[in-house]
Amino acid sequence: MENAPDLAPDASPNHFPGESREIPLSAPPLRAIVGISQALYQIKETMRKVAPLDLPVIIEGETGTGKELLAQSLHQLSGRQGPLVIIGCGSISPTLFENELFGHLKGAFTGALVDHDGLLSQARGGTLLLDNICDLPLSCQEKLLRVLQEHKFRR
Repeated sequence: MENAPDLAPDASPNHFPGESREIPLSAPPLRAIVGISQALYQIKETMRKVAPLDLPVIIEGETGTGKELLAQSLHQLSGRQGPLVIIGCGSISPTLFENELFGHLKGAFTGALVDHDGLLSQARGGTLLLDNICDLPLSCQEKLLRVLQEHKFRR
């Protein structure tokens, strides 16, 4: 078993999980989100508060409403040192799902000549965006849920 990626920002003496640090509403990632409605102001305010926390975030909305922009902004605000890894769940074949997300070890199957880090490992220390997770077959959603709950997976 391999531990799932630690998607939290690097620990520092001045930052503890669950502790908030002040992020101004004028921070550059928030300026990329344009609009003047009360609802958008509340979204920005919520992002400002949750970005420094070590918590999973669910962003819901219709196609084209800017969910990916919000995720990118949250990643930038979070101070995470690792990459933002975006997984388009609708484009992953169910037969390749495990290999794409979890990777494999050399010799795990015919043709596995080298170790391959999956997308979960690649997101270590950063942010993982699961776009259109509802497009995954239920069997794949179950496996992903287990990883997210237990913070462990097997390659």
